[in-house]
Amino acid sequence: MDVIVLGLMLLSLTIWLGLVCFWGQFWRTDQQLEVTETQLQSLPVVCAIVPARNEAELIPTSLRSLLLQDYPGSFNVFLVDDRSTDRTANFAEGVAHAVGKPQQLHIISGESLPPGWSGKLWAVEQGIKSASKLTPDYFLLTDADIEHDPGNLRRLVAKAVQEDLDMVSVMVRLRCESFWEKLLIPAFVFFFQKLYPFRWVNNPNNPTAAAAGGSILIAREALERIGGIQVIRQALIDDCALAQAVKRGTREEFSQSPVPNTQYPIPIGRIWLGLSSLTRSLRPYDSLATIWDMVARTAYTQLNYSPLLLLGTLVGMPLIYLAPPICVILGAIWSNWAIALTGLFGWLLMTFAYYPTIRFYKCSPWFALSLPAIAFLYTLMTLDSALRHWQGRGGAWKGRVYPNPYNL
Repeated sequence: MDVIVLGLMLLSLTIWLGLVCFWGQFWRTDQQLEVTETQLQSLPVVCAIVPARNEAELIPTSLRSLLLQDYPGSFNVFLVDDRSTDRTANFAEGVAHAVGKPQQLHIISGESLPPGWSGKLWAVEQGIKSASKLTPDYFLLTDADIEHDPGNLRRLVAKAVQEDLDMVSVMVRLRCESFWEKLLIPAFVFFFQKLYPFRWVNNPNNPTAAAAGGSILIAREALERIGGIQVIRQALIDDCALAQAVKRGTREEFSQSPVPNTQYPIPIGRIWLGLSSLTRSLRPYDSLATIWDMVARTAYTQLNYSPLLLLGTLVGMPLIYLAPPICVILGAIWSNWAIALTGLFGWLLMTFAYYPTIRFYKCSPWFALSLPAIAFLYTLMTLDSALRHWQGRGGAWKGRVYPNPYNL
């Protein structure tokens, strides 16, 4: 038994050494939009697209932050009221008048959802169609629960123009105030970076592509080149699907897979993804249930609805995250210090990898040691995501349910 346990621990340790040393330095948090201040040499025309469905509580703050951007060029906001029942549009109009910029806000009444579209992407499509009349150079795709730092748009545009990028996206700072947010939200960002290492995303010669839907600046020409939003119209993980379409630079349909395959020829489009320390999400996740639902909504989608990938996850997550602390305990009980020390080294290695994210979110360093327990909870969330899908409740959001449309 000792030999088996030690062998599993050595395998776990080898995996962690490979991740830390060779997996795109995913654990670092230095890919930040605000790291260097940039100056604009040109003033492209920008239109923001904001899909909003029952966001009356948050829209006063988020829309105000958009309308008060310090961007010196032409900037208009197109808010698509996605059949809200809480007077979202009225609140939005009131905000625009309160800040003295009613001419910059264009409110669009959303049409009924057609077959084959997700609700958010249909709203985005309607916003882009209306905004295109102004022939913008860039679209800013953002959510109704994002509070933008006053310089966010200026920095996004400067980054895109100076580095000749087709898309610039930032993962906004998620709310991290309650105990459950401090325990689980930094890990959400950590796991996302492990799945899509930002350095690989930002390397034009690497096929890895991802984006964060809360704040995406995309060139109009790049969007037209891939065939518009309609190429990802069914995607539940729409931000990453859009990033992959842009980096691939083709019109290939994404209807055959909910999460497009990253194995394709040399990328054509240029994209950049980083963290933001100033622009933040207003969406509260102050209980385990709310975070659980957020993760379970798309976790199985991320696995391409594949039972084999789900099985691999259910086996791999315990091996990678739970084996080290378990080996520390078993080694101490059995007085087998080879197992205990190997487990401790593995645990410290994953703590080292997680600590930069904990520090970025200004949480207690002790949370870095809790990654094994956090990973266990995320594994259960993934399993629940699959169960919801099999029960026909997958992808539920804003009163709509999006089952797997791909029959995979």
